[in-house]
Amino acid sequence: MMEIEEVKTFLGLEENKEGPFDIVILPIPYEMTTSYREGTEFGPKACINASIQVEINDELLESELPCGFKIHTSKPWDNDVPSLKEALVSITNFSTPWMNGEQFPIILGGEHGLLLPLIEAVKEHPSINRELQKLTIVQIDAHADLRDELNGEKFSHGTVIRRVLDAGVGNVIQIGVRTYSSEEEEIIQNDERVRTWFARDLIKVNPNLSDWDLMIDEIKRIEGPIWLTFDIDGLDGSLVPATGTPVPGGLSYWGAIEIIESLFSAKDTEVIGADINEISTSQGTNLTEFSAALIATKILACHIANNISK
Repeated sequence: MMEIEEVKTFLGLEENKEGPFDIVILPIPYEMTTSYREGTEFGPKACINASIQVEINDELLESELPCGFKIHTSKPWDNDVPSLKEALVSITNFSTPWMNGEQFPIILGGEHGLLLPLIEAVKEHPSINRELQKLTIVQIDAHADLRDELNGEKFSHGTVIRRVLDAGVGNVIQIGVRTYSSEEEEIIQNDERVRTWFARDLIKVNPNLSDWDLMIDEIKRIEGPIWLTFDIDGLDGSLVPATGTPVPGGLSYWGAIEIIESLFSAKDTEVIGADINEISTSQGTNLTEFSAALIATKILACHIANNISK
């Protein structure tokens, strides 16, 4: 695996170490149930390094980032844990102090299994108040992640959406799914808590006014607290060749940007946090971690724009 040069802060911004903070970047290099290509434990650091090449100007903002907001890049979660169970508890403990509604958390991962301990932590957010049925998860992903187990493991990256539903999450909106098992298809068809927008319906050679417009309209009509979980393989595989399971036929970069902007601008929603996961690296191209850094920066800019407009 390639050596990654150390960079301390997201976007290379100067940060004041004294809180309180408006936004916190949490690197969580979690990797314990990878089922295909390994390397997600190196993803958060690579994404932060790539972010120094991202422009800090965004068309939604009148000035360059950080626009007067205080951003803090946390030290990474310590992945020196002896077991999967202890890792999940450790991630919850690591992230809980940042889930109190006083700052906006953006998590850089690490395999998608980290979502479950994040949702356990977000129970403490005042908009949730330990009632997870209030929460809608918007999931951008190539995979449904609704299996009951994968390779004998119930707490896997391929089961994480099933587990957060078991934990009590009220609704999941999946966008860009294009590979799933018959077990997952049955849940998609029969569980009223799950709404799936398949990539094949969103991305057509000759689209009409169609599922894409309907999906954007649905996003704008969501009510209540939202957690955005962005598995980087939701993008087309050509944009993220180093992620664990890159899949063709996915979202374009501009499609992802429209989804994020629509979600944050929705009138009756509150995006309370986000994770960008399954980031990895490979020799010969920095495109995967750079794509992830662009997505994280857009989420950051949308949150700031939303708060400036209030």
